[in-house]
Amino acid sequence: MTIRRLPETLVNRIAAGEVIERPAAAVKELVENAIDAGATRIAVNLSEAGRAAIVVTDDGKGMTPDELDLAVERHATSKLPDDDLLAIRTLGFRGEALPSIGAVARLTLASRARDAKDAWSIAIEGGRKGKPVPSAHPPGTRVEVRDLFYATPARLKFLKGERAEREACEDAIARLAMAHPEIAFELTSDGRTILKLPPAPRLDRIAAVVGKEFLGSAVDVLAQREADEGPIKLDGHAGLPTYNRATSQHQYLFVNGRPVRDKLLAGAVRGAYADFLARDRHPVLALFLTLPTDLVDANVHPAKTEVRFRDPARIRGLIVGSLREALDRAGFRAATSVAVEAIDLVRPQTLPPPQYAFAAPGAIAPDLSERSYAYNAPLAPSAPPSAPMPEASTIATGNLPLGVARAQVHETYIVAQTSDGIVIVDQHAAHERLVYERMKAALASGAVKRQALLIPEIVELGDKDCAALLARADELGELGLAIEAFGPGAIAVRETPALLGEVDVRGLLRDLADEIAEHGAALSLKERLGEVCGTMACHGSVRAGRRLSGPEMDALLRQMEATPHSGQCNHGRPTYVELKLADIEKLFGRR
Repeated sequence: MTIRRLPETLVNRIAAGEVIERPAAAVKELVENAIDAGATRIAVNLSEAGRAAIVVTDDGKGMTPDELDLAVERHATSKLPDDDLLAIRTLGFRGEALPSIGAVARLTLASRARDAKDAWSIAIEGGRKGKPVPSAHPPGTRVEVRDLFYATPARLKFLKGERAEREACEDAIARLAMAHPEIAFELTSDGRTILKLPPAPRLDRIAAVVGKEFLGSAVDVLAQREADEGPIKLDGHAGLPTYNRATSQHQYLFVNGRPVRDKLLAGAVRGAYADFLARDRHPVLALFLTLPTDLVDANVHPAKTEVRFRDPARIRGLIVGSLREALDRAGFRAATSVAVEAIDLVRPQTLPPPQYAFAAPGAIAPDLSERSYAYNAPLAPSAPPSAPMPEASTIATGNLPLGVARAQVHETYIVAQTSDGIVIVDQHAAHERLVYERMKAALASGAVKRQALLIPEIVELGDKDCAALLARADELGELGLAIEAFGPGAIAVRETPALLGEVDVRGLLRDLADEIAEHGAALSLKERLGEVCGTMACHGSVRAGRRLSGPEMDALLRQMEATPHSGQCNHGRPTYVELKLADIEKLFGRR
């Protein structure tokens, strides 16, 4: 077999396959070029989700004829003035993306420098470059890509449906728009406007992309660490645990202004929220990491969507610590207020005076962690609690965020009156979080108190589960659970954590055995503190169906107000929902 040099057109097509694998990749590269050119307005127009045409227009500094000619050559760029690949302070490489796109499509560039009188254009078709010719164009640049992948038709077979490709283009632009809120962005597809984002403060830009409900469900994140090379800064906004999604698609991570999908950063986010979310739920956030270029390598991926850090442990610690501090500052706050817009959905547009329409289940608050809270018909009187409720006039609600308990509904939910509405609390979920936080604090201080069982509880399990639990007996002892072998396939429980009170020992041991089996022997229980303490807390909390007295309900509310993260249970679900008085009046047509 003879070694030979490949033709330049084939080399360009191979390079294009590494960078331009779908229309969204071409859109991303072209928009990044426009940002680097100092544009204040960027417009993207798609036809057939980018397969037929992609047109990107900006009002940036533009290019001269000589620069146009060089811009479509491989290995030509304005982005590396010092030829230092580690000192990348820009987004795209104009001399890389343009020839890659031109190798697989019909590419036309028209540009006019800001101080120039004339505009010029140049065309590339399937890798064959023309010469710059005079053109008519305002200051800035217009890049037109037609018949993407016509020169490599096999790649067309691997594209997804038109809707999926259009959404990928939208996501690419949204991420860049989030990182550059000072720039106006517009996306149209087949004549229909998909995105229109005027310049705005960053939080407003994030909300315009994620949804305006993010404004009331986010906490600020801000931290800085010093390094020898310079400061490492993390800032942004993180959604409360109760404001979560089924996928990580709504996690926006940026490194030096570049959108990335990095495993280290995603893992750090997962670790920060491990105490608050179930494994199949994901937080919504936008984090911006800024650090010296010497500490990060942006060239580990052809499309530059991944980065490599010189000190990954420091970066992970910064993200985890900063997110947890931000969530701690939120206290018991949760994304649980029923939105006025949601109530409007169930209220008739014209409400005849004597008629009242009741909402169908699930119609109110569709965005609250995919849980719905609705009033349907008047509830039947429940059994009276063991102690009378205080009269409305006996306790002031003005300085109590969660109000004063007025009733227990279905022996599961506490209804409390606040100064401007009502709060409904899930007693089991709320107490589960309180117990969990106390267990974590006790373990951290090395003071987990135990309670000895008058008669040891014997729990029969399989030999495999017994062996797994007994192998971790010392670690379970540190958590306040004293166990020992009791013949084949059985375990004797002699002490339990005092915080749990009366606990279902059999159910607790079975769940712990499942947790240990899932985690494997490689990780200690302390490394899995969240799961283990969460399992214990669930078994030691007030159960649904237990009748509570008025003082007990008020005590639970006051503990929630004083406990961080009590707005959500250990699985990320809200522990309470709030309905403002104005919203109640809307339900009954008073507003």
